Amino acid sequence: MVSPLSFRILEDVARDLSGEVVSFPTFLDITFQLRTALKKPTLTVAELATLVGVDPLMSTKIIRISNSVAMNPSGRAIADVKSAISRIGMEAVRSVSFAVAMEQLLSSKKMAPFERLSQRLWEHTIHVAALCRVLAKDLTRVNPDEAMFVGLVHDIGVFYLLSRAANFPELIDDKAELHELLVQWHDSIGHALLAAMGLAEEVLVAVQEHEVERPVSVMKNLADVLFVANKLANTQSPWRDPEFAETPDASALTGLFDADAIAALLAESEEEVKSLKMALTG
Repeated sequence: MVSPLSFRILEDVARDLSGEVVSFPTFLDITFQLRTALKKPTLTVAELATLVGVDPLMSTKIIRISNSVAMNPSGRAIADVKSAISRIGMEAVRSVSFAVAMEQLLSSKKMAPFERLSQRLWEHTIHVAALCRVLAKDLTRVNPDEAMFVGLVHDIGVFYLLSRAANFPELIDDKAELHELLVQWHDSIGHALLAAMGLAEEVLVAVQEHEVERPVSVMKNLADVLFVANKLANTQSPWRDPEFAETPDASALTGLFDADAIAALLAESEEEVKSLKMALTG
């Protein structure tokens, strides 16, 4: 049963996302600029580098990620945006733009009442994104850059709901109701938001189903990779408030990994995950 307060927020969100013209949160502005540019079939690396270079934070993160262990096994350092984009590829720039957008939202003044939750959410998001890339690259045929992107946007519904909740003082003061709202609705709202942005069906399905409990014996597609990465990340860096959340359960992965295999996987990928997290958050 949805409370009257939560219903007001959900009603507001539904109006926004069901209209012909969706009013997207301002924190997504930078992603739209790059999304428009990346749709241009004749776009060159030099043109994209010029666009990225206007934003110092974007430029820094692009260079950082190009020098991460995951993207730079040779160890040859890069110091300019054009070379960095050439190394990581144009599509990876889209992932970085979402990382910048969400980080800027969480550091804004309006989000100050949710500081602890925001820190957990950001840590969880980056951890999932890094694990998605590592799992896709090492254990599947899924595109690692696409997997990292889905990891970054899988909880965009939480970010979006928090940005709306900041306008409701009653909800800010009611941690239990806020937690319930975020847990129950973030996947559906994330799906609707990304659908309105025109993202691929495979991405939408992965986001919609990333917390639908199911046994996974083989990672066949993007949705499987995200489900597994989210489960693993929840054992180390969950975003939910421990006061209201149940202990994370990774038993659905027993058909894919036993406890020793999970520990070995996390240990083997630790450096790569740490490197990607530092690149995206530094």
